[in-house]
Amino acid sequence: MGELDEIYSNYAEEVFKYLMCLCHNADLSEELTQETFYQAVKSIDRYNDECKMSVWLCQIAKHSYYKHLERNKKQQRHMFQDDSSHTSPEAEFIYSEDKIALYRIIHLLEEPYKEVLLLRILGGLSFKEIGEIQLRNENWARVTFYRAKMKLRERGQDNNGQ
Repeated sequence: MGELDEIYSNYAEEVFKYLMCLCHNADLSEELTQETFYQAVKSIDRYNDECKMSVWLCQIAKHSYYKHLERNKKQQRHMFQDDSSHTSPEAEFIYSEDKIALYRIIHLLEEPYKEVLLLRILGGLSFKEIGEIQLRNENWARVTFYRAKMKLRERGQDNNGQ
């Protein structure tokens, strides 16, 4: 247990700062930092020293943040839906299938395209914020996002047989 305490004391501040860059909310960053270390403890046996511990923890933090964003989107959708505006089960199925297909295509993109797309679409971050996270500038983020969209279009057309 002492080793886990040492990992937490060495990396918690770095993970917190990374999450602050993503969400700009101290309370949420603190909550997600705790979630990150919880997930890290659960999967510590999968850490294989191929990357630095801080990089591994920040990857877990990023995924925790994306999960948080997805949960919030679902909650907001449910809050704004009323009984009179329910769509048909068929329409909901088509929507969910399209969404799954889109996420599959995004998942296949190489970095940094995948991360820029997710930060922009799921995270709702500005190009300036994305540039800061990637240690680049705003223009780089804009160009990368544009190129990622072009790659999505190409792959989407390939999947549709067009």
